Amino acid sequence: MVRKLILLLLLATAQEVAADGPSFRRDVMPILFRAGCNQGTCHGSSRGKDGFSLSLFGYDPRGDYFRLTREIIGRRVNVASPRESLLLLKATGAVPHTGGSRFSRDSVYYRTLLEWIAQGAPDDAGAVAEPVEITLSPANLLFTGQANPVQTTVTARYSDGTKRDVTSLALFYSNNPDTAGIDKNGLVQPVGQGDGYVFARFNRFTIGSEVIVLPKAADFKWSDPPVHNYIDKLIHDRLQKLKLLPSALADDNTFLRRVYLDLTGAPPSSEQYRRFVNDPRAGKRARLVDELLQSPEFTDLSTGLWAESVRLMGGGYTPTATDLKAAEAYYQWIRKQIKQNRPFDEFVYDQITASGSNLRDGPTNLYTMLVHDVRFKPKAFAADFSQLFLGIQIQCAECHNHPFDRWTMDDYYGFVSFFTGITRKPGAEPREFYIFNKRSAAPSRHKVDGRPMIATVLGGEGPASAKLDSRVALARWLTSPQNALFARNIANRTWARFFHRGLVEPVDDLRISNPPTNGPLLEELARKIVKYEFDQRALIRDICNSRTYQLASQPNATNKLDDRQFSRARLRRLRADVLLDSIIKVTEWDRPFRNFPKGTRAIQFYPRTPGDTSQPLWFDDFLKTFGRSSRNSICSCETRGEPTLSQTLHMVVGKNISNAINAGLVTRLLQRGDGPSELIEELFIRCLSRKPTAEELAAMLELVAEDVKEKAPYEDILWSLLNSTEFSFNH
Repeated sequence: MVRKLILLLLLATAQEVAADGPSFRRDVMPILFRAGCNQGTCHGSSRGKDGFSLSLFGYDPRGDYFRLTREIIGRRVNVASPRESLLLLKATGAVPHTGGSRFSRDSVYYRTLLEWIAQGAPDDAGAVAEPVEITLSPANLLFTGQANPVQTTVTARYSDGTKRDVTSLALFYSNNPDTAGIDKNGLVQPVGQGDGYVFARFNRFTIGSEVIVLPKAADFKWSDPPVHNYIDKLIHDRLQKLKLLPSALADDNTFLRRVYLDLTGAPPSSEQYRRFVNDPRAGKRARLVDELLQSPEFTDLSTGLWAESVRLMGGGYTPTATDLKAAEAYYQWIRKQIKQNRPFDEFVYDQITASGSNLRDGPTNLYTMLVHDVRFKPKAFAADFSQLFLGIQIQCAECHNHPFDRWTMDDYYGFVSFFTGITRKPGAEPREFYIFNKRSAAPSRHKVDGRPMIATVLGGEGPASAKLDSRVALARWLTSPQNALFARNIANRTWARFFHRGLVEPVDDLRISNPPTNGPLLEELARKIVKYEFDQRALIRDICNSRTYQLASQPNATNKLDDRQFSRARLRRLRADVLLDSIIKVTEWDRPFRNFPKGTRAIQFYPRTPGDTSQPLWFDDFLKTFGRSSRNSICSCETRGEPTLSQTLHMVVGKNISNAINAGLVTRLLQRGDGPSELIEELFIRCLSRKPTAEELAAMLELVAEDVKEKAPYEDILWSLLNSTEFSFNH
């Protein structure tokens, strides 16, 4: 008992002891971070490890100080006998420790912790300067071949203006270890040709340095390809720096099929094909882009993509307020805005600020669709809004400061407060609800200390007026031309639609530790969308008219390994709905979609279920098999593009392909009176947007043989074309 009293007395007066010695927040906490003690796999886990918990990545120093020094007096930190402190014994492996030895007894980490404990383990809450930023130098590293490694340095700047070398306290990693690795001390070693970033983490900050590794070959010569617009200029600048040559321009057949699939969600018809390839005038590609941007098919495809983004579904489960009529009201509202080419900022603004009936006021359903629950969830809204409209994921900051970005728990809970007043009340009929914002609602409370958090935009200030609907303040900030986060998100998602990967990938995870592969291009696209007053069609026109978009997929000697810099077209597996629509258009199949009117396209089809839409049911085996988004969340990962054995079997022996082939196309072509060569050519043009080669035509004619008037051999040819990789990929 006497010993415990002495320990308590020493701890009570610790803050007055050794003011010039090691600081808990400035010295001890960084060591726990560097040693991995507060990582999620160790004591930073939500349940701790072996009976001892720390805040994840050190977001709560006050709580960590308590758990180290006062939760079990005299064990973890023993100020009477410092070397007997479990903090030191376990970290050095002197006693059994699940995490093993984290540092040695002769390390600076051990000496710092020992001195801190020997001086009474003082706390320094409110008395020590805090880091406000870090820098990593060199900011750019360029290697040629297997060059010598380079040492990086991490410098922290503190709130009192002082700077400190914290390299020995930082954590390091590489986002492309095949190009360059970095060891625990910050030493960068080139590995192979390419580009990437190495990152340093200290406190709540992450910073990166770009690494480029060039081949040893000195005979690289830039081919100086033509430039169609600013996109090509910025892409070429990057390629030239990396010693990559762009592939050749795609031929008319390839471009035609690519742009039809990307802008309308289906390949061109044989009539559309012939009209384009037989047009001798210059500028026909640009004219085609303009034509397709104004087509109803572009509106349908764009509507379907946005409906997928906001989890639009209709069901009969009344408590979720996602009735079929509500879903259709929202869908038709979206379609009308896109058809009219409504500026994207206004389109988003109206959805964020929407109030009224879910059955009549379409955009109010943004709130019901995102949640699909009997209760609105402010935290879910905050996470979904930031991810959907800004491309950032702040949900990590609910329990701790974001480990790989700048968002703090204060940012998170301030943003959540915008949504605490979103509520609904019953309407005139059971399936009707009125969505509105209750301005008197209490703000969210901080998880650590319980303080109320005023609604605050990310990285900024709160609403200007308490009398104003907080959602109006949010929408004004979010859609402002000055909001770079919003513009970058639009630019990145638009780019990804046409290249199957964003300049930042994944597209909904823009953060400091996930930099763009071409930063200047992303910034210029973002600047352009603002200049165009958020006219998304104008930005799409720039992309489709660029030489970069129109490149062939065949690689050359320099870019065969490139999958990041857009030096050639990527082979892109067609989305499930686009693949199905392509089959339907090619075969003229009148395919029904459950609960939808005749003539509906797959891209227009959204889940309509008789029950709870929190568990969406497609009732369509093709779309499910080929990975259409389940709409369980807004994550871009919900749409799957990886090939599977089930997909192969479905195409080879599935009822959809069988029904499509049996829809009568071959019979109608035979009745038209075409010869076998013309009929085979027609099938190739429909499916692949090109004529068969001489070898292909000869092989097909051999298959037809004497059965020139029989449909069976032509249906076999159609089946083989639908099952070809060339058909199911955009290239």
